[in-house]
Order: sequence, then structure tokens, then C-alpha cells
Amino acid sequence: MTLEAPARTGRARSPDAETAAAFRRLARGDLAALEVLYDREADALFALALWLTGSREDAADAVQEVFVKLAAGRGRLARVRRPRAYLLAMARSAALDRLRSGRREEPAGDLLLEAPAGDPGSGLDAEAASRHLRELPLPQREAVYLRYFAELSFAEIGRVTGVSLFTAASRCRLGLQKLRHRMGVES
Repeated sequence: MTLEAPARTGRARSPDAETAAAFRRLARGDLAALEVLYDREADALFALALWLTGSREDAADAVQEVFVKLAAGRGRLARVRRPRAYLLAMARSAALDRLRSGRREEPAGDLLLEAPAGDPGSGLDAEAASRHLRELPLPQREAVYLRYFAELSFAEIGRVTGVSLFTAASRCRLGLQKLRHRMGVES
């Protein structure tokens, strides 16, 4: 299993127009926009929360909390410039609250990565990779997810996690080094 940087074009990635439009609609009081946001972003929010908590129940609770807060505090949304990063930051905060509060569900061996369908040997790889990911320190695991699965830039990772661009890049680099070492992959 290899993790590679997302393909980048020569120009900066523009914010997702449909998510941004749904944010504006929700800020104006259109609660139907919550459905659009949920359809577009819930999987990414759930995945981040799962990577942080290691528990599907805790991840689902974190996502639910994000959408409850969106519905209740929609007046603030008009000022949000990067809706996807804002949602990921909300999911991160909710997941970390679950970790700190002690009301967490025990992880039930939930896989952080799923094997591709139709590849019988990859199920064991996904299980091993998930185990190795859980062993990473939380900040490194989070940086790896945000970079390679949520496809955020290091600057965006820094904004979501509240650290500098250099710290975000360092966490990701260290996490990848540890994963490669644990999985027996030569650098």
C-alpha cells in the first residue's frame, strides 16, 4: 500500500462551489441546504472523526454534532470563506471532544481503511494498515488523513488543526515515515 500526494495542477484549487452555495443558502435560513451539505461532506467528516477516535459510533456522533451546530448557528456561516475546511475543523473539534470527555465508545476494531472490492488479499492489507495507523500519534494520523484522503494542502491542514504550515507538513512527513517503517516499506 502506498500513499501518494494528490495530483496538483499548476493553479490553486478553488473552493467547492456547491458546498459554498449550500453554506450561503443555510446562512440565509434555508434548512434544505443541510441535506446538500450532508450529501457532499458527511463521508469526509465521518472519515476524519473515525481516524481520530477509532470508533464508528464516536465518529457518527461527531458528525451528528456538526450538523446540529450548523442548523443552530447558521448566522455565522455567511462569514466562512472555506466551507470544507470549516466543516472538517468542526468534525475535528467534535471528535476531540469525544476523546477528552470520557463518553467515548470503545473502538471495536473498526478499519480506518477499507479494502477495494474484488481483491481478496487486500482485506488483510487494510486491516494491517488500519492497525498501523491507530498506532501513530493522533496529530500525525490526523495530518496523514487530511493530506492524503481529504486532499487538503499543508496550509489548509494548519488552519483546520490550528498549527503552522510547517508543523502540519512535519506531522504528515513523520507519520508517513513511521507508517513506512512499521509496514516494512523502504523509503
